[in-house]
Amino acid sequence: MKQTASTAATGRKKTSPVPAKAPAAKSAAKSAAKPAAKPAAPVYTGPAFTHYQAAVQLVQQGKYDKALAALEKLLSTAPPEITERIRMYISTCQRQLEASRLNFQTLEERYNYAVWQLNAGFYEDAREHFEGVLHDNPHADYALYGLALLECITNHPEEALENLAKAIHINPRNRLQARSDNDFQPMADDPRFTELLYPEP
Repeated sequence: MKQTASTAATGRKKTSPVPAKAPAAKSAAKSAAKPAAKPAAPVYTGPAFTHYQAAVQLVQQGKYDKALAALEKLLSTAPPEITERIRMYISTCQRQLEASRLNFQTLEERYNYAVWQLNAGFYEDAREHFEGVLHDNPHADYALYGLALLECITNHPEEALENLAKAIHINPRNRLQARSDNDFQPMADDPRFTELLYPEP
């Protein structure tokens, strides 16, 4: 934009000085320097969007059963702009309702459910249940190991190393398991990981 102002100034030197027009040239240069206004975000209206917003509020309030019913009813007639978001919220409601119906008899059952969630890619749900096991039993090395895997898969190496070190400290057999666990492959080149699995005698 400086080139535009400079060109305008050069143009004025080649013509007879007209003081009254100089401010207009500067004003034009300033106007040209202003960035173009960003296009306004689309505003969706209509009954479908009103129902969608109401259903989202139910999700936020934790009323997953009512939200699920509203979202499933809306899905068949929803505009394409919000179809994917409706499916996402339906999935969220289904997981939350499933979790609320769970009644774990043992910590092992809850751990196995956390592993299933981890394998299915529901990482935050898996974290919740791993941490739930540890809340009831802080020395549950298998839950610490599961958290280490989760942190590795979600690209949090510091937390992965911390949890794996705790798991190994409680139960050294976790070191042998981690050596052959392909889920730790993203950390294979980390010297801290190698040192943890293969400590010097």
